[in-house]
Amino acid sequence: MAKYQFGANGPFVGKLGNVVGCSWKGIPYLRSLPKKRAGKISVAEQANRDKFAIAQTWLKPLTPFLRIGFNAYSEKVEGFIAAKSYLMKNSMEQVATGFYINPEKVLLSYGTLDAPTQANVSVIEEKRLNFTWEPCARNASRAHDQAMLMAYCVEANEACYEIHGAFRCLGKAELVLSPNFKGKVIQVYLAFLAADRNRQSNSLYLGEVMVTG
Repeated sequence: MAKYQFGANGPFVGKLGNVVGCSWKGIPYLRSLPKKRAGKISVAEQANRDKFAIAQTWLKPLTPFLRIGFNAYSEKVEGFIAAKSYLMKNSMEQVATGFYINPEKVLLSYGTLDAPTQANVSVIEEKRLNFTWEPCARNASRAHDQAMLMAYCVEANEACYEIHGAFRCLGKAELVLSPNFKGKVIQVYLAFLAADRNRQSNSLYLGEVMVTG
């Protein structure tokens, strides 16, 4: 049963006939109830469902990172949903066994801020990652952008990350790795977040690293 909010002329929330009153970011809207499907699922529809499920599983451990990295992606879509949409359109490749996510084509952050340059990553004692990039002057306008560090082990379904890391002007940062990464391959990314938190850069893929030891 639907009910009015903010008086007789206000939006309603709940079911009314074949429509539902909803709200997104404080904006009221109506959507129709889903119809029962008649007929079989087509090959294209099943492929799209498979892609959706693979993207959902791959990105789930990265959710807090993506909320910041894909903030304000568009007027209507941001965060995890935006990251998943980008991944499905740009980062999936079809192989004989189904669909494969190419880590090199994945973005974990999207924005207009200057991306890292001359960036590299190395392993320290198999327990930490050392990130380096071209620093800027301490009095530069972007000096206090903060590094967003990501190490993702798809096999372990686990991610280690730092969203508010070292300043851009420092040119380096470290990230502690999970013990579960030992003997496994991890995917490494770097991005920057503005000091005012209103902008972020596209993430940069730094490659895969084998954690031995």
